[in-house]
Amino acid sequence: MLRRTLHLAAFGLRQTGAIPSTSRYLPKLLDNQDKILCRLQPTRDYAKGKDKKKEKGGKGKPAKVEINEQQLREILNFDGLNSQMQKSVSQMKDDFVKHLSLRSTSGAIDTLRVKVDGQEHELQELAQISRKNPKTIIVNMIAFPQTIPDVLKAIEKSGMNLNPQQDGTTLFIPIPKVTKEHRENLSKNAKALFVKYRDAIRGVQMEHIRKLKKQPELGKDDAFAAQAQVTAIADRYIGEADKLLATKQKELLGD
Repeated sequence: MLRRTLHLAAFGLRQTGAIPSTSRYLPKLLDNQDKILCRLQPTRDYAKGKDKKKEKGGKGKPAKVEINEQQLREILNFDGLNSQMQKSVSQMKDDFVKHLSLRSTSGAIDTLRVKVDGQEHELQELAQISRKNPKTIIVNMIAFPQTIPDVLKAIEKSGMNLNPQQDGTTLFIPIPKVTKEHRENLSKNAKALFVKYRDAIRGVQMEHIRKLKKQPELGKDDAFAAQAQVTAIADRYIGEADKLLATKQKELLGD
């Protein structure tokens, strides 16, 4: 095989007249052929698209951001950031329990928040609440009759699908039947509450990022890393709220 290769190489050179067919040129010729073959070999040093995705977290997912609590404490109010975001999740959970039940019990009505003259009160602070029968709740407003319009407004916005009937200073509230439509309305109200508190968490996130951008002493890389960590913290709380929503909607829809 080697002899045939040498013969063909020499024959090609004689045909082109590039060099005489003497054996002293063959080593150089073979060396040149080796170089050409090397240039023709496919290059595999570059990572493929899938490999790049894996390097960034796998299957196109963003790489996980590690939270450096010590670093964040030096440049922002870390406890305040977490406290504000956690408060939104807790308030959403509280609203789910109090205002999104399949059956509007007297207990849920007791803790209904009513805004009077700019201050919030629980309905049980303003009225006497009892049950006339399993299908009707009675709210006696004789102690604070002036707050009846505020109470009616709070009941209307509660998302509990209640239709109170007023008789003087007394409100009679029929408990609605648990229909498919009622379940779907409650589920929609749950999603609306989630969006409200999700946006509140994003608002806290953006507020702290704006403060970071106003710190000229922070290096560009440090500022970018801190912003990514603040976003990751917000994502964590929103993820927690999203799980609460999924659980509540499953309960309301009967899935």
